[in-house]
Amino acid sequence: MSPSHEALILIQKMVKVPPEKAFSFFISSTCQGLQHTSQSVSFILNRLLSSGMQSQAQSVLVRVISGQISSSMFSPSSLMEELTQNHFTSSSTCSLLYEAIVNAYVHSQSPDEALYFLHEMIHKGHAPISNTFNNLLNLFIRSNSFCRAWLVFDELKNKVVLDVYSFGIMIKGCCEAGDLMKSFQLLGMMEKTCLSPNVVIYTTLIDGCCKNGDVHLAKKLFCKMKGLDLVANQHTYSVLINGFFKQGLQKEGFQMYESMKRNGIVPNVYTYSSVIGEYCNDGSIDKAFNVFDEMREKDIACSIMTYNLLINGLCRMKKLGEAVKLFYRVNRVGLRPNIFTYNTLIKGYCDAEKIDTAVRIYNELKSNGLSPTVVTYNTLIAGYSKIGNLAGALNLVKEMEERNIAPTKVTYTILLNGFVRINYMEKAFEIHSLMEKSGLVSDVYTYGVLIHGLCMNGSMKEASKLFKSLSELNMEPNSVIYDIMIHGYCKEGSCYRALRLLNEMIGKGMVPNVASFCSTIGLLCKDEKFKEAEVVLQHMVNLGLKPSVSLYNMVHKDKNEVLGVDLESVI
Repeated sequence: MSPSHEALILIQKMVKVPPEKAFSFFISSTCQGLQHTSQSVSFILNRLLSSGMQSQAQSVLVRVISGQISSSMFSPSSLMEELTQNHFTSSSTCSLLYEAIVNAYVHSQSPDEALYFLHEMIHKGHAPISNTFNNLLNLFIRSNSFCRAWLVFDELKNKVVLDVYSFGIMIKGCCEAGDLMKSFQLLGMMEKTCLSPNVVIYTTLIDGCCKNGDVHLAKKLFCKMKGLDLVANQHTYSVLINGFFKQGLQKEGFQMYESMKRNGIVPNVYTYSSVIGEYCNDGSIDKAFNVFDEMREKDIACSIMTYNLLINGLCRMKKLGEAVKLFYRVNRVGLRPNIFTYNTLIKGYCDAEKIDTAVRIYNELKSNGLSPTVVTYNTLIAGYSKIGNLAGALNLVKEMEERNIAPTKVTYTILLNGFVRINYMEKAFEIHSLMEKSGLVSDVYTYGVLIHGLCMNGSMKEASKLFKSLSELNMEPNSVIYDIMIHGYCKEGSCYRALRLLNEMIGKGMVPNVASFCSTIGLLCKDEKFKEAEVVLQHMVNLGLKPSVSLYNMVHKDKNEVLGVDLESVI
């Protein structure tokens, strides 16, 4: 029996039964290997759409697009063209068909095809419902195609019916793309169309402002919500609290946290974790644990992130024993330590120069089925370098490469630091050469490490060459490098070279550190260049730095009668 004849028999069966049963027949025949014709697909779609079974009609089209419903007589694209051109004469059914096709392509992650049929639908005079348009916008944004979403929105905003969700999707896309200007344009456009922004939209804007570093604008939006009778929810408070903390506005963040609780909004795990993290960063580990206890009293399930924050806080306070106890408690509460948990604990022991324990935790990480990351390796390499075990550090680099984890610029810089620290400059330059051969580009910090090594080694000629080469590489030396060079010249006894760099720094708007001023002034005085020393001392005062009494005495040793007046007025 030919496929056409089998499909005809199926159509005859489907005609005689309710649409639900017809759909069941259609799907079961597909599973049995029936090759459908455009007529059989057209029939079931017409039956489903005219009976209000839109989701089932869409599922048929998704099967066609994915190839689950296939035939030698049509391809997905040819069938769609045929369906939209020939088989649906009813205007209402035709509109529903286009809705189903667009949504089926959106479901199939095919935005170009979805947009093509949306354009065709509008061209034929059918207005898509908001939900269909929103689904397409959402797909573009989820596919990291915000620019495309914006173009589509801008082109079709006057041809489709927009709702609050249309604006919400686009505002979220703008904020994620970092384009706050467009998000506020949309807010204004929304208000002009008499649509009222909801809590979700304001929370999205507040989050966008916080991530853009503008917490004061975020606070203004938060205050505006009250005037619109919009009640801030857990997420609104959480993003604003976190935004304040990220900008170093600890007082404002804690005030918002207390306000949240006063207004009867129960903090969620995200809010609590932000507060715990801030206490840990501030070294207030006891307060962090008080918040942790409050979470458990309120039966708010802690996430592994919460435990990671506390473990990190304990490690920073050098309370490694307590950190390990908390680490092993994670399993007992039904959570599993993740790579961040292990990396945090490994770093704690490396910072404390307890490399053997760090390596034991590293081995436990691997035995528990987790894969070390580049951060894990860099932390251990730094740990080995810190105690002068460069052989151990290089063995880890070898292990990284065996695991197909490429050493990063950070990896090489840690090694450079290690070899500089033990005054093995030849090996440091060898590592630098390997880094550049691997395709990584050195930055100012990398060169700063090498310059520091040369200066400490007394190789000021080579340090000066490297320092001057920075401008040829279009790099601007930072204040740290200037201070290193000044210290090197002072150590060498070259007061005028140190003075030249000091003046160069000040001319570029940098502030030399106190050590640079003291070393330069001390060397000038040693060479009995008191006039130059006085000028440098005045620069120091002008920049808001406080010279010590001994430094004044050194410069003004021949002017003791003036010294008493100056000390009272300046120090």
